[in-house]
This record gives sequence, C-alpha cells and structure tokens, in this order.
Amino acid sequence: MTTPPSCEPLRSWTIDSSNNEHRLDKFLAAVCPDFSRVRIQDFIRHGHVTVNQAPAKPSWPLKTGDQVTIVIPRESQPVPLEAEEMPLRILFEDDVLLVIDKPAGLVVHPGAGNREGTLVNGLLHHCGGISVVGGEDRPGIVHRLDKETSGCLVVAKTELAHRDLSTKFAGREVDKTYLAVTDGIPRMPHGTIEASIGRHPTHRQKMAVVERGRDALTRYRVLGQNASRALVECQPKTGRTHQIRVHLKHLGTPVAGDPQYGRRGREIRHLLHAWRLSFIHPLSGRRMSFEAPLAEDFPDWARYTADLLAGPSMASRRA
Repeated sequence: MTTPPSCEPLRSWTIDSSNNEHRLDKFLAAVCPDFSRVRIQDFIRHGHVTVNQAPAKPSWPLKTGDQVTIVIPRESQPVPLEAEEMPLRILFEDDVLLVIDKPAGLVVHPGAGNREGTLVNGLLHHCGGISVVGGEDRPGIVHRLDKETSGCLVVAKTELAHRDLSTKFAGREVDKTYLAVTDGIPRMPHGTIEASIGRHPTHRQKMAVVERGRDALTRYRVLGQNASRALVECQPKTGRTHQIRVHLKHLGTPVAGDPQYGRRGREIRHLLHAWRLSFIHPLSGRRMSFEAPLAEDFPDWARYTADLLAGPSMASRRA
C-alpha cells in the first residue's frame, strides 16, 4: 500500500481468534479509543483503512489472520498532552496502579477543545511514563467518572495493569458502590432497576431508558432521608453511560442538582459520589478495597449517615 504523503502515522494489527467475525469499524473503535466510532467510519470510507492491503467497508467481517492497517490523517492526530502539576487525592499507589479520590469539577481526560486541566494532565506530571493502552488522550484511564461526579477512580500505570483491569471491568468483576442524594424518596426502600439504556431519541447528548438500548442493571437501597430527599446507595452491575443518573430518573427520583436528568436547584453540581471500589490486584491477586468520604458540598445529614456506615478507614486495603 502506498502511504499518502499527507498522512501519518501508520498503525497495523493481525487479527487473532478473539476478534474473528468482528466488524471492522467496531474492532478499530476498540483498539483506537482516541477516535470515536464515527471518526473511524470516516477513515474507512475515505480509504485510510485497508484489510489485507485492500479497501473495505465499515461492516467488513474480520477473519483470523487478516492484516488491518490504518493511516491516520495528519490533521486527525491527537495533539501531545502537557504534564501539569496539580494536587491529587491519592488513596493508594504502587508500581502498577493508583487509586484517586477525584474531586467534583475535574474532567478525567481531554476532549475536543479541552486539552488542559484534566486528571490526565495531572497524572502525566505525577507518574511520568504511564500506560497508553487506553489511547494517547487517555493514558492510564481504565474507567471514568463524569466531571461533576466525585470519588474513587483507579488508574493503570503499566500496560499489564491496564489490560488486566479493563478485562475485569468488562467482565463485571469490579465492585462499585455510589452514593446519591435524590430529589424525592424512592417508593421502595431497596430494589433492582433493570432497564435498557441508549441515546435519547431526540436529545442526542442525553441517555435514556429505551426499548432497544443496551442492558443495564442497578441495585439500590435507601440509607437515610429527610423530608424531601434521600441518600441512596447504588451498585451498578453494568457500565452504561450515565447509568445511575438515568436509572434514578427512571425511578422518579433523579439525582439532586442534575440539570440533565432532573433540575439544578440550589446545588452547584449533581450530588453523585463514587463511594467504594473493590477489585483484585493485577499482580498480587489480592482483593483491594477503597472508600472515599463524601465531599463537603453534600448535605450534613447525608455525610453523617455515610460516616456511620464507613469502614474503619477512608482508604483501606484488605489482604
């Protein structure tokens, strides 16, 4: 294949049995997370992608042994990220990973028009070399929290840790517990919300419970309440975009301060917090469990309730 003079760099993969029969565009979206699936499809349609040195359609079914090559147009290449010194609330750190208590308002990774002031910029300064398996714009990022969501987030320093943790998240082997203050009090004190989630049919920036969405399941229980609000513990068993916010809205009790799925009210952000995180360490094989205290912008009664239920320390590690 002749490389167009205006295009670089070249990336290439040989398909193994684990990706047999996968669509070309889905495969590339998985291995090139620094580009959206729409952008990947655009590359394919404009001839920047070949399978066995021949052009292919986005829906092309890959076979074991196929050679997939993509030449990224120069104007599409990510701009190198700058390392920035910033305070990080580190709950745990070793040679292969660290667990952060992310404050509300901090964006996890850069996006369009937002190349500075993200957690990734801070990680580059703190860690130096860090896994880029997740993409050049998302080094170390295994999972993410919304900008306004606070709490526990694990970061991979090495490729081994990144691949291991990504597999655990995809296989639903990571235990995640969130706390949310809701507008209104759920009718049942505990239960399971099982409702498929997909793009909102008219507001494409939002997610919604839709008939043909992706399966989504959240378990919840009410931990405390006042006259009009509740502190709700949520355990998402799937990892859909905005899952807890969408499911609590579906329950009729949206997250307080959430203008996208409820109303902003007097809050400066939506009151959702990644409280606890537990997973098996990629190297030691030991279960690691962490807990981040509720931030000061949560109501006093909610923080008091959470403190009563907190573990022996705010960041604990079990052997």
